[in-house]
Amino acid sequence: MLRRDWLRGTAGLLVAADGSAWAAAPKVLRVAFSLAETGFDPPRVSDQSSLRINAHIFESPLTYDHLARPAVLRPQTAAALPEVSADFRHFVFTLRPGILFADDPVFGGRRRELTAADQVYSIKRYYDPALRSEHLYQFENVGILGLSELRRRALKDRTAFPYDTEVAGLRVLDRYRFEVRLAEPAPRLAYVFASPGYAGAVAREVVEAYAADPMAHPVGTGPFRLTQWRRGSFIVLERNPLFREQVYDSAAPAGDAAAEAVAQRLRGQRLPMLDRIECSVIEEAQPRWLAFLGGEHDVLTLPAQIAPLAMPGGRLAPFLARRGVIAHRTLTAAVSHTFFNFDNPMVGGLTPPQVALRRAVALGFDSAQEVRLVLGGQAEPAQAMIPPGCYGHQPELRSEWSQASLPRANALLDLYGFADRNGDGWRERPDGRPLLLRLAMLPDQRARQSSELWKKRMGAIGVRLEFEVAPFGELIKRSLAGQLMMWGFSWSAGNPDGDFFLGLAYGPNADQSNDARFRLAAFDRIYERQRVMANGQERLSLMHHATRLMLAYVPYIAQGHPYVSDLSNANVNAHFRHPFAEDWWRYVSVEVGLTKPG
Repeated sequence: MLRRDWLRGTAGLLVAADGSAWAAAPKVLRVAFSLAETGFDPPRVSDQSSLRINAHIFESPLTYDHLARPAVLRPQTAAALPEVSADFRHFVFTLRPGILFADDPVFGGRRRELTAADQVYSIKRYYDPALRSEHLYQFENVGILGLSELRRRALKDRTAFPYDTEVAGLRVLDRYRFEVRLAEPAPRLAYVFASPGYAGAVAREVVEAYAADPMAHPVGTGPFRLTQWRRGSFIVLERNPLFREQVYDSAAPAGDAAAEAVAQRLRGQRLPMLDRIECSVIEEAQPRWLAFLGGEHDVLTLPAQIAPLAMPGGRLAPFLARRGVIAHRTLTAAVSHTFFNFDNPMVGGLTPPQVALRRAVALGFDSAQEVRLVLGGQAEPAQAMIPPGCYGHQPELRSEWSQASLPRANALLDLYGFADRNGDGWRERPDGRPLLLRLAMLPDQRARQSSELWKKRMGAIGVRLEFEVAPFGELIKRSLAGQLMMWGFSWSAGNPDGDFFLGLAYGPNADQSNDARFRLAAFDRIYERQRVMANGQERLSLMHHATRLMLAYVPYIAQGHPYVSDLSNANVNAHFRHPFAEDWWRYVSVEVGLTKPG
């Protein structure tokens, strides 16, 4: 597809038979995000838009094979998979020599090589109290020797985190090797080092030079670099000229025709194939859809509201097929949910009446109806928090949360004393005090549709419900501060293990990923036991027990496992997501024409 406004990028020259030179137009991919980004410093962000950008700027030592299913780890900046001790307490990583950070004025014109010291510094940043990273638990829960003590000392003394203090659990061995030593076994620690959101390497001098606004100055070793950012509006990535030579070599699983087609198109191609990526932030679904139809964007992640028109019955609509549009529909390893803040006296607590209230709300809300009316069929109703594709998921499980029942919800509230005592049509708490739920919502059309369903369903059980509307970034901050009573969003799996989703209810993760601030000693003991076990039936049994406790006490209402349907124009090649890696733009190409310079 030719564009009228050719944009700055890398262009080659071709010479025609008459000797005139023609430039290959830059390959530009144009996409849209439905949520505004918050910034580009890995320890500080968790929203999907920021994570997607970061995954193309920063790199972790390991990654996932693009096409292999089930997921398979492979080296990225590491020279090989880590050396691992038999007891899963000692890991040695060796980085590949010659990997360079993208150029930045901080480096003073010198080429800056990635070293083991960069990786150690990058991990230590999660322990810095000044950053308040909600991802700290990924490292702290496995007990890296000495780092938690450094953090506690900095908190106690109110001093700067001592980055230069060496600890036994995280040490540089030489220029390219570093080791991790743990207090307890961590059989799946390698997955943490396959995520740029956790183990993406940064250069210390860059972080310190831009300390006033580190979110705006990402410098990594990845295939792209940030060249333009209008906050909450427009992001531009361009090819990193210092990115090493990387050639596509993933093989398709046997019998997977779609993956084989991708493998054939990409085999031997040098990565990345794009020169520039333009990301617009368009929160409302209708404008994103119209922009795609109008040729302003090359790829559209299909909004749920548009799904009945674009993919009726899960199949691409004929009018789109005639335009050459291609659809890719995938059931994601993700779960949409609503949490209850256990520190909030209205909905928190472990007493029978409080548990009954949360159960009644879960029974009163109809997740299947939400999938039909709000999500356009673009999800599967969830039975529990661990999604498909993750170890510990139970495909045979049928929980009561997927079987809404207003009579059962009303009976449960009646039984535990939630009654309308003043005749105004709304229930009060058992002690007679008012009962009012407050649910946080985003200011977009989909959230408004969801709020209408919530209002109707809670009204049917006599429970008053009000909404707190704010942008995503603000709600994250308020959630981390424990200021929200209830909020719903989606968590996507970063690796093929269900531990993360159980960790959402682990007590020590409160103030981090445990938005519910759920604390139950019995659950914590089970979680800790399964975490140190190798995969097998004993671990699965513990994971299933933990899932039953989450269903019983209801810190979260698991609502759905979303489908992601990506529509791409005919000029986009090899649009193929990985379930646990966010850097799929690395593998995308766009067909362009030629233009005569001058």
